[in-house]
Amino acid sequence: MLVATVCFAAGFLLAAAGVALGQYWLVVFGYGFLGGIGLGIGYISPVSTLIKWFPDRPGMATGLAIMGFGGGALIATPWSTAMLKAFGGTGPGAQAGGVADTFLVHGIGYAVFMSLGWLLIRVPPEGWRPAGWDPASVRERPLVTVANVSARNAVRTPQFWLLWVVLCFNVTAGIGILEQAEPMYRNFFQTSTQATMLAVAASGFVAILSLANMLGRFVWSSVSDAVGRKNIYRFYLGVGAILYVVLAVAGNGSKAVFLLCAMLILSFYGAGFATVPAYLRDLFGTYEVGAIHGRLLTAWSVAGVAGPFIVDFIVDRQKAAGLSGTALYGLSFRIMIGLLMVGFVCNELIKPVAAKFREAGVRTAPSREVA
Repeated sequence: MLVATVCFAAGFLLAAAGVALGQYWLVVFGYGFLGGIGLGIGYISPVSTLIKWFPDRPGMATGLAIMGFGGGALIATPWSTAMLKAFGGTGPGAQAGGVADTFLVHGIGYAVFMSLGWLLIRVPPEGWRPAGWDPASVRERPLVTVANVSARNAVRTPQFWLLWVVLCFNVTAGIGILEQAEPMYRNFFQTSTQATMLAVAASGFVAILSLANMLGRFVWSSVSDAVGRKNIYRFYLGVGAILYVVLAVAGNGSKAVFLLCAMLILSFYGAGFATVPAYLRDLFGTYEVGAIHGRLLTAWSVAGVAGPFIVDFIVDRQKAAGLSGTALYGLSFRIMIGLLMVGFVCNELIKPVAAKFREAGVRTAPSREVA
């Protein structure tokens, strides 16, 4: 977490210098490259640590951490907007110096708050367990191992790549709606709402989806401790596909139905992130779960490009063909349904990791959840 703090804060400081000096490459290197490294390490480190502190409830632990990551935007966005306005970096007469000052304050602020993390958070000592919890009372289940697999061996297993597809397609389906949320709402209900009210409602719709995304990370991931990781992904993927069918068939018939379906889809999108570290822990143990998680998150990178590209490309083509309203999204919804079904099949194919990939003599405490 110290490395994450240094990289993330230094990225903002370099970006501030780049703006002040008029060097765009320095902004890209600092904010984009170095800050991105800090962001990635800062995302993974607390998750892998919390899994070790809560061996009895790994889904709840990872859900709590990743909910905080997603909820950070609720603080950062208004904070950034307020600073840009205060320093004169936005609006009429905006100055580059205002943007540089905003980057500078961000860098200092994040350095202070992230330092609290690496100064206070520690990995539990060897053999530590929650009070009143006896790992011997929990039998090993089909997908919950007490063995450990290294990151090097994990990427050689079919389970890793099946889970990679599951995460990638689940995220693609969610981010497709998130990226198009406001225009999608306008297009679905443009004939039944006045323009001013429609704009306000569309903005509120985006905020509600962001809240559903954040809450889904904690709620559904915590539920996975009770029902099992494989079952909860059956729920995300199977019910998600059904919800897309409902949107395609009757989405513009009722605002309540449209809102409920979209909120659930976005909650599954967030929950997919939050539950996957616990799924990795079940399959590969805690030995190098952080490193394995980092490799699996390449699926997020692919989905972050694929989801918006698919929806935007199809919407543009449909507009060029003279279509409007709900017709703009029919093909996109069908593609998302297909992706979720492929993800569902991949989840069904996940089996216990073969003994040949496990580390000899390295074992971890079993968790309480079912397979």
